[in-house]
Amino acid sequence: MPMKQSKQSLGNDRDAHVVEEICNYITCEPPRNFFLFAGAGSGKTRTLVEVLRRVTGLENHEVGELYAEKLRSRGQSIRVITYTKNAATIISQRLGENNLTAVSTIHTFCWELIKGFDEDIKDALLALNTERHAEARAYAQSKKNGENDTDRNKYAEIEEEASEIRSTQVFIYHPDRNTYGRGALSHPEVLNVAAWLLDQRPTLERILVDRHPIILIDESQDTMKGTLDVLFNLTKNRPKQFALGLIGDHRQRIYTDGHEDLPSYIPAEWARPTLQMNHRSQLRIVDLINTIWKSDIKGRTQPNIGIEQKSRIEKNQGTVRVFIGDSKISIGEKMRKEMESASVMAKETKSTAWNEDEQAYKTLALEHKLAARRGDFYHVFNAMEMIDKDAAKPKSNGVQTGPAMVRPILGPMYELSLCVMPDGSVDEFAVTGLLHNSGAMVNLSETISARNKRLVKIHASVIKFAAIVAKQDATVKDVLKVVIDGEFFDADPRLLAAYKNTSPIPTEPKNKSKELKEDKVKRGWHLLFNAPWQEIARYRTYLAGEAEIATHQVVKGSEFIHVMVVMDDEEAGGFLFSYDKLFGAKMLSDTDLKNSASGQETTIDRTLRLLYVTCSRAEESLALILWASNPQAAAVAIEKSKWFTTDEVIQI
Repeated sequence: MPMKQSKQSLGNDRDAHVVEEICNYITCEPPRNFFLFAGAGSGKTRTLVEVLRRVTGLENHEVGELYAEKLRSRGQSIRVITYTKNAATIISQRLGENNLTAVSTIHTFCWELIKGFDEDIKDALLALNTERHAEARAYAQSKKNGENDTDRNKYAEIEEEASEIRSTQVFIYHPDRNTYGRGALSHPEVLNVAAWLLDQRPTLERILVDRHPIILIDESQDTMKGTLDVLFNLTKNRPKQFALGLIGDHRQRIYTDGHEDLPSYIPAEWARPTLQMNHRSQLRIVDLINTIWKSDIKGRTQPNIGIEQKSRIEKNQGTVRVFIGDSKISIGEKMRKEMESASVMAKETKSTAWNEDEQAYKTLALEHKLAARRGDFYHVFNAMEMIDKDAAKPKSNGVQTGPAMVRPILGPMYELSLCVMPDGSVDEFAVTGLLHNSGAMVNLSETISARNKRLVKIHASVIKFAAIVAKQDATVKDVLKVVIDGEFFDADPRLLAAYKNTSPIPTEPKNKSKELKEDKVKRGWHLLFNAPWQEIARYRTYLAGEAEIATHQVVKGSEFIHVMVVMDDEEAGGFLFSYDKLFGAKMLSDTDLKNSASGQETTIDRTLRLLYVTCSRAEESLALILWASNPQAAAVAIEKSKWFTTDEVIQI
């Protein structure tokens, strides 16, 4: 039964009761499962921390103190699972010293659960391997022409993996199998193995419940289906011993791992507290995201259910503009017009943050390649994708290291370049510290003459390094040659092998999906070595999430005062999302219509959620730049949508 609103529930304090509601769900006998709807800027982290502080006795709370004592007497703790390492750190810091909570990412949680159970891990991997083999055969046999050589090669690959699994005795958690060996488990493997073992091994289920009678999962809409499903089963198998609390917003699901419509998946008997406030954004932006989500758009299959957010009373302003341009013009012209659009925003908002000389706004792009072009590190990013596609991209979970085999370039070589002053001189104190930290000074000879000879060589190499990196036209290979010749950094064997490889570079195939992996990697190395060294710094900044531009997916959970969203399907080069279709510049395809008719997720669904996420990042002002294949059609469709007022739509 819905709660009756009191005067205190209105205005900025309309969510004040939610913390106590959740405390009651956790501490009651038996504990109650719940799904907390927490929209953009709703203060979910603050709410979560406040709940944990009360139920673990960190704050005066009569029931919470009794519950904390019960946890302590049983050696138990509340498990909090976050989407990113950064989120886990923030929650832990706000909680302070608290041994009744354990906060981590989903991957760390799963690995802690299965670590050391090597035989069980092997059983799980073999079972999952068998499932993949069966699925591959079923797919091949369902095809009109039956299985072919590609299918048979796939079977052989899966069978070879099974042989490797059988011969592995110890498993570790590390996605870089090339470096750490075949017993290294990737992120998805850790999740899949943990889910399989929880489902198939009652002992592991009992261990989990004995450790953590309550599990709270943040960003639950993006949590892997398999993991979430076994935890749902656990609430049914042990209802008096275990409860699950999910926190999230299905409107912000941007990965395919999670359930397509989580609210409808939640059992009817679960509690459903809600946070209605948006403490982040100004009124105009909150109104926009509410309108976007409620829209009835052709091709949309996901229900438009969701709590309409309320802005804070004092946040009654906000600026939104949508700029429409032709996607067929050059990249340089697009960037020039984007700067002109920023100038318009500066005038409309009277904020210098939009000025060209300050640029204190965040630019969001659909795909990494679009961001790489705008950020001027396209050659390096393209090369990194060929070398290791997954590691090349910034991750929203906080893992920002880049491909392991190129870390000497992204790590010590890049850091050494920071020791070179603009005039080409070297900060020798900083260089000495870097060389000591990197181990370059560890193995110096004990004899004075040999030691001095080595130091002279290192010094000469550093001076030569400084001269090279100061050149505007220096390539990565130019800089790498100095480092390898100077022998003052340990390089990954794969990097050295690629550097010394003089065999012909494979030509780019017409059908990239059929290219051999080793050929693609070799082309990647070639592209990287010939890329401008200056791009390394820009790529590093992007990888760390510190660049002026980022992708929609990576900024999930972040907020910025001013935001520019660049929507350009042509530059993005993807097929899962389409702003042209969402904004009416392009017709839906036959596949879109077929998926829509059958109720399957469509391009419109995915793109709408991405737009919702990006718009909801902005606090004060928002500029949407649409590079449309048909600007006139887009303008007509935008006018019909009623998302924007007439003065908010600008043709560029």
